[in-house]
Amino acid sequence: MTDSVTIRRVDANEAAACVEALADVLIDCVEGGASVSFMLPISRTTALAFWRNVAEGVARGERALLIAEDPGGDIVGTVQLITAQPENQPHRADVAKMLVHRKARRRGVAHALMSELDRIARQEKKSVLVLDTVTGGDAERLYLRAGWQRVGSVPNYALMPDGTFCGTTFFCKQL
Repeated sequence: MTDSVTIRRVDANEAAACVEALADVLIDCVEGGASVSFMLPISRTTALAFWRNVAEGVARGERALLIAEDPGGDIVGTVQLITAQPENQPHRADVAKMLVHRKARRRGVAHALMSELDRIARQEKKSVLVLDTVTGGDAERLYLRAGWQRVGSVPNYALMPDGTFCGTTFFCKQL
């Protein structure tokens, strides 16, 4: 399963160098129907701008960026830990943009990314993690299996890439 995928945290320079490959993953996920803040058709310009902004956030120390690489060195997945929080929440972090390219799904990549994310969160002294995902989607099952607690859902919270409404479920995890 994940023996063929390497999960690692990238620094600011690597994040900037990965922008093109990360854009490929984002575009694939949106084109595959993932509700991850982007609408169809997603342009390469939009995807590149998003990942450049993420790389700048890594450089500012506001987030950790993890990537999953296949044996050929291609990026097939990613997730972020947003560590920059308000002054009264230094112990908390948000999990964002858990993305796995369709060609790498059902191989344990997402689970491996989330396990490494937990390790990095502990290293960063974060004890409460939060995230949201499409209600009823595959990711809900992943998060439940990974020890996350469902805290509630909001109907019609966001849009799917095709413009239809979708509910959003919120999760937390105590480390």
